[in-house]
Amino acid sequence: MGEKVVAGRFDLSDRQRYRDKLRQCLTGLERLLAEKRFDRPRNLMGLEIELNLAGADGMPKMLNGQVLERIASRDFQTELAMFNLEVNIPPHRLGGRVFDRLAEELRTSLAYADRKAGEVDAGIVMIGILPTLDRDDLVSSNLSDVDRYTLLNDQIVAARGEEFTLDIDGVEHLSCTSKSIAPEAACTSVQLHLQVTPARFADVWNAAQAVAAAQIAVGANSPFLFGRELWRESRPPLFQQSTDTRPPELQAQGVRPRTWFGERWVTSAYDLFEENLRYYPALLPICDDEDPLEVLDRGGTPSLAELVLHNGTIYRWNRPVYGIADGVPHLRVENRVLPAGPTVIDVVANAAFFYGVVRALAEESRPVWSRLPFEAAAANFDAACKDGIDARFTWPRRGRYSGTTEVDAVSLIRDELLPLAEAGLDAWGVEPADRDLYLGVIEERCRRRVNGASWQAATFHKALDAGLSREDALAATTRRYRELMHKGEPVHSWPVGLPEPVSLG
Repeated sequence: MGEKVVAGRFDLSDRQRYRDKLRQCLTGLERLLAEKRFDRPRNLMGLEIELNLAGADGMPKMLNGQVLERIASRDFQTELAMFNLEVNIPPHRLGGRVFDRLAEELRTSLAYADRKAGEVDAGIVMIGILPTLDRDDLVSSNLSDVDRYTLLNDQIVAARGEEFTLDIDGVEHLSCTSKSIAPEAACTSVQLHLQVTPARFADVWNAAQAVAAAQIAVGANSPFLFGRELWRESRPPLFQQSTDTRPPELQAQGVRPRTWFGERWVTSAYDLFEENLRYYPALLPICDDEDPLEVLDRGGTPSLAELVLHNGTIYRWNRPVYGIADGVPHLRVENRVLPAGPTVIDVVANAAFFYGVVRALAEESRPVWSRLPFEAAAANFDAACKDGIDARFTWPRRGRYSGTTEVDAVSLIRDELLPLAEAGLDAWGVEPADRDLYLGVIEERCRRRVNGASWQAATFHKALDAGLSREDALAATTRRYRELMHKGEPVHSWPVGLPEPVSLG
């Protein structure tokens, strides 16, 4: 949703005209694929991180406009709510010491942003869901003052026709309603982009879907919402429910949610864009003046603006992306699985694991998706969100035996996926020092059975045991998290609990 959208009303003919334009765009995409017009492989990766603003007390600060004005960099943008920011790191070529360079750029950018936020008594917190958020923080009046967010909220609310129901049953049970999509803003994520050729797209997307559960298991960092301890990674159910245009009757009919894992392995990027048109009515039926087929007939590259905008309102955990660079179209897989944080080294380790394991799985002669039912991959994803590093998965048996077996996430990652990630990073040409450092972080999380979510939960319970109220324990956990986040050591090394009070004697 990074496009400039001007708020306004839509008349009855807008959606039909938009649907017609979408069909033209889909035909244009089909022609581009058939004519092999896409960019050659350049091994490019990209990274976006959504961030929270919080005060010294750990409470959210609705100040993104003031902070962005002080940062004054195009690398930082607004996000949905006024306590959110997003940082975008320019594309990097996979290879060499790319992950060390990426880590250094992130440290520099986040330290600068935190200093600027400090000028208005705020600070940067990189976390999946800020534990101190209250229902009163997530209301439409706290949405960022940007037309596209207002318009998107209005259209989703109108499509649903009633309040949104949030109902998440985890360690504790949360049940409440919302009059707007503002609760979606609680979800702050890392998005990993990988540019691929059309011929490789399906293999990469299928591989990313297969390992999404493992990514969540080692990377979960969102155990709290509205004072309740829920799933180890509560973002996916929260995101789905807070953007759900389906009232219960449509859910009962099997209408697809706009935030979803999917329902099948694919054979082409075209499959996903075609599904978008078949299943999802337009939320923002804004038509561009371009005739994509006429542009193609002239030998030009169409922007496919309607297709791109529509795709941006369908929240797949692995999303297809059509883009243009230097006049040449390209395709990307956008991996949206991971929560933000806890530290820069953790974020980069998660990225290294993803890029390595996806490369290796996509090149296997007998790919995992030919041996794993899609329904099992979706169930694995849910299990990882609920149980984090303690999850158990269904996975294909190794060796010549067919069928699947049940395995705990840690064993699967350590015994099978980490060696694949190592081979994948070698295939990208990543230096062994980078490979070993960042995959070593993932291995240590597995060995100690620690990730951001488990640390948050353990520290919160220690604070409760020390006599703090729930509200004070969540605030103290958030302050301690922020302190350790800025120190920068990986989360598996963080001491559990709050620092001992300093004796004044």
